[in-house]
Amino acid sequence: MGIGSFLKRGVQEMMIARPDEAKNFAIYKHPDQTIPNYAQLTVDSDEVAVFFKDGKVEGKLPPGRHTLNSSNIPFLSNLVDSFTGGNVLIAEVFFVSTRQFPGIKFGGRIGSVEDPKSGVPVETLVHGDFALQVFNPEQLIIGLVGMQQSDNDSFFNWFKQQVLKVIRDQIAELVVKEKWPLLDVVSGAYTEEIEVTVLEGVKKYTEHYGVRIAQMGNFVIGIKEEDEKTLKKLYTDAAYVRMAGGMQGFQQFASGKALMGAGEGMAAGGGGGGEGGGGGGGGGNAMLGGAALGVGFGMAGMFQQQGMQQQQAPPLPPQQQGYPQGGAQGGAGALAGAQTPAGQATAGAGVTCPGCSKLVAPGKFCAECGQPLAQGPKFCSNCGAKLEDDAKFCPECGTKS
Repeated sequence: MGIGSFLKRGVQEMMIARPDEAKNFAIYKHPDQTIPNYAQLTVDSDEVAVFFKDGKVEGKLPPGRHTLNSSNIPFLSNLVDSFTGGNVLIAEVFFVSTRQFPGIKFGGRIGSVEDPKSGVPVETLVHGDFALQVFNPEQLIIGLVGMQQSDNDSFFNWFKQQVLKVIRDQIAELVVKEKWPLLDVVSGAYTEEIEVTVLEGVKKYTEHYGVRIAQMGNFVIGIKEEDEKTLKKLYTDAAYVRMAGGMQGFQQFASGKALMGAGEGMAAGGGGGGEGGGGGGGGGNAMLGGAALGVGFGMAGMFQQQGMQQQQAPPLPPQQQGYPQGGAQGGAGALAGAQTPAGQATAGAGVTCPGCSKLVAPGKFCAECGQPLAQGPKFCSNCGAKLEDDAKFCPECGTKS
């Protein structure tokens, strides 16, 4: 090795600093543990240099330029290598930035969360960014070295995992405990509350390592597009049910939607004659068939419901069915009704006597003066069918007259 190369190598060993390509690292480890005595150490204004040996921090140096010698830096005496006659220090030197690091992106799966409003489990995701800051470099070095992670990439990956872990736990807990509808959550209605909870929850995982989240930004919770459509439809259906008044209203709403779907199907595939109607071949016929089937199901459901209501309703008595009945009792109030001339009775009315002109109950004779009464047509007391004057049984139902 020439004298020039030796001198160049000696100068490089004497100058220890963070290289330019590592300026944006939160943590940078000097690659050589062998440090010449009287080497010059340069620490930038937004960082500190931490000396680490045998599992513990020996000391740290603030921003500035430092000559590494135990005579002016006492803790370096613990790092002197006696085998070299005190000419070499043995230690790991970490440069730790103390400024904020904004715009650190994170994202991942939260998991399946049950929507409190519909009861449907929905797969949820989260992404965003945050700013972190190291407030205790010594704790960070001890923690990361203990986990065998001392480079910048390992540090950031570890920190992102801590944030995601807290977000998964906190969001699932908040949605269930507070009964927040997922559509409101993904719309951003509760973003501020979630951010506060996440910032508070992540402290116990990160402050132990001397790191904190300074702030969060672009915090977004999302669900799949098809799940969002499903929830919107369920919310809409639930609103119709509430307006219609419970289960009966829901059945009417469902029947209406079936008929609307059938009508749309016929409008789309069952156009008039010519090319629109017959030119479609099997596709048009299939669509018409599907539409007709939808209408059939919808109408069948309504007819079935009407039939059930009719079966459950008790039969009306003959008087309420509009059939004339004899044997009405009581005074004029019970016999009140439409009157016809010359002693003719109407359905549910009395008879005007041709002798005394009083309204009396139908019969063969007037209950007031004994005058014979003109008889109206006879009707069956069971089914209301009209009977002949001399009929003893109803020809329709067989009831004795």
